[in-house]
Amino acid sequence: MHSLPANISALLNQPYSLTADQIDFYQQHRYIKLKQVLDEASLSFFNEAISERVTAMNNETRPLEERSTYGKAFLQLFNLWREDAIIKELVFSKRLAKIAADLMQTDGVRIYHDQALFKEGGGGITPWHADQYYWPLETDKTVTAWIPLQATPLEMGPLEFSAGSHQIVIGRDLEISDESEAAIQQNLRVTDFKHVIEPFDAGELSFHSGWVFHRAGANSSTATRKVMTVIYMDKDMVLKQPDNKNQINDWNTWCPGAKVGEVINSPINPIIYQN
Repeated sequence: MHSLPANISALLNQPYSLTADQIDFYQQHRYIKLKQVLDEASLSFFNEAISERVTAMNNETRPLEERSTYGKAFLQLFNLWREDAIIKELVFSKRLAKIAADLMQTDGVRIYHDQALFKEGGGGITPWHADQYYWPLETDKTVTAWIPLQATPLEMGPLEFSAGSHQIVIGRDLEISDESEAAIQQNLRVTDFKHVIEPFDAGELSFHSGWVFHRAGANSSTATRKVMTVIYMDKDMVLKQPDNKNQINDWNTWCPGAKVGEVINSPINPIIYQN
């Protein structure tokens, strides 16, 4: 694939209009699912492009039964935009970035990084966790676009949310593990936050904030659940003093050269949308 078809390029530059009710829903629950963000042509095109790149980048050769809970959850490849100009068109698209800015109510967004998350047929659960445990970011003005590259029924392990759980502090100090699954699930049981488990239609995306708790079920199908994700942050996001070893690693990996107390303006964290 050497060029982006004109019809897909046009879609990626076309704004997706959010209603005031949708923005209010996100602000209250810190997640939202949006239908028809991508059409059939763009979904098929990026499914092929991202699958090819994941195959080229993946070095996991162990069978599922020999992997940890984290390893069974998905094949995880990072910053595909730096490896593939076609995938960069999706990751940097104005259509997705504007949704992120509108939901967060910011003047613009930078990219933090992207990830492909391919849950293989027979792959295990993704335990309960909050993403921002890993991120050395000063505020909660972060949002992840979760982009299934196919329709994702329940048996394939779509993303699940605990709506409004960004208010919970307990569990924020846990990395993705069996411990986080047990501890966070136990804590969520005694709250009134709704556990949202729904399939995703083709072209339907979700957006969730860094501190909302979420998980995914196992993939009991024989097909790979292919998902691309893009993590956005406020264009004025400041690097904070890291709280744990994972945040130190993220600082060095995804914000190289950024300084504590200053806006994260590294070469790999460009502003990709602003009002």
